[in-house]
Amino acid sequence: MTFAWYAHLKNLNDRPWWIAALASWGIALFEYLLQVPANRIGHHELSLAQLKILQEAITLTVFVPFVVFYMQQPLKLDYLWAGLCILGAVYFIFRN
Repeated sequence: MTFAWYAHLKNLNDRPWWIAALASWGIALFEYLLQVPANRIGHHELSLAQLKILQEAITLTVFVPFVVFYMQQPLKLDYLWAGLCILGAVYFIFRN
């Protein structure tokens, strides 16, 4: 979803918003076609809260390289702190 939500800021900046929305929706539809079955399969083993926290951890893991390498934004120390908070959330949601 990171690419669908943010890549248009770089690639379609000179286009009308509705073109960016259509392109983002097309990308998001493909990702949802993967995400919905993955959640259904995962829900057999994990709770809803565990699925959500795991999704957030994966999103942050994808977001940081996307921001740095694709969007060419500087790496910030705040990303480390956010990552540590997410890791804490993962720990607490998965502990027995």
